[in-house]
Amino acid sequence: MTSVAIDALATRHEPPPLRQVAMIARRSVNRTFRQPALVIPVILFPLILLAVNAAGLSSITKLPHFPTDSYINFAIVVCFVQGALFAAITAGTELASDIQKGFLDRLALTPARRWAVLVGATFGGTAVSVVGSVIYLVVGLIFGVHIETGVVGAIVLVLLAVYIALAFAGIGAWLAILTGSPEAVQGMFPLLFVLFFLSTMNLPADFIEKAWFRAIARANPISFLIDGMRGLVIGGWDAGTLIPCVAVATAILVLFYGLAARSLRRRVQRT
Repeated sequence: MTSVAIDALATRHEPPPLRQVAMIARRSVNRTFRQPALVIPVILFPLILLAVNAAGLSSITKLPHFPTDSYINFAIVVCFVQGALFAAITAGTELASDIQKGFLDRLALTPARRWAVLVGATFGGTAVSVVGSVIYLVVGLIFGVHIETGVVGAIVLVLLAVYIALAFAGIGAWLAILTGSPEAVQGMFPLLFVLFFLSTMNLPADFIEKAWFRAIARANPISFLIDGMRGLVIGGWDAGTLIPCVAVATAILVLFYGLAARSLRRRVQRT
């Protein structure tokens, strides 16, 4: 598949950009799903963490003015965002492995556009997020999650999760090209995971007692993502949370794919 993709991209006439993405993405998806160790933990870990939090924090819903009477309704969206982050780790690790093996250098000799290479190469991780998001939704519904925005809201929830995964994959791509090491990519993401615990992951910002923690949670980009998706589940259609969620995801996508493309250009020039 690797040689076929490179040969197809190296034809005299440059393939259309979407075809470039499709050819590289197909390889990325096939490669990722052939390695269950890259897929199963990404899907299971957020569900395990949800079960632990739902069991230990369910009494919080009895607090006055808590936004829902079911903690699983409040916490389910964390699975989607965590799954997106873990999928990005997978995407970054796989891209760094391609760099080590010289696949990216061979792609650089073809007319393929840099952004097409980056998006296509991270599609395996994004595809894992698609599968994970559907599973999170089904498991949530089985255990009593009620989505205020109905069927349309559930579809938007999954689409948002995939979009956020694609944005986070840009972080993985940037780190992969910057370091060229799968181990370095995996070593950086635990630092990003700390942002989850300094967000509105477990509590609404107004319910956080420590002033410094509350201030960080309100400014944390992860909080905007979680609150926007959470609004679809427990709050209904609210542009005040949904628009910032999409805006933050778009900013992450544009920023880090831009940085990744710039780093890719420098790496190609060096080689």
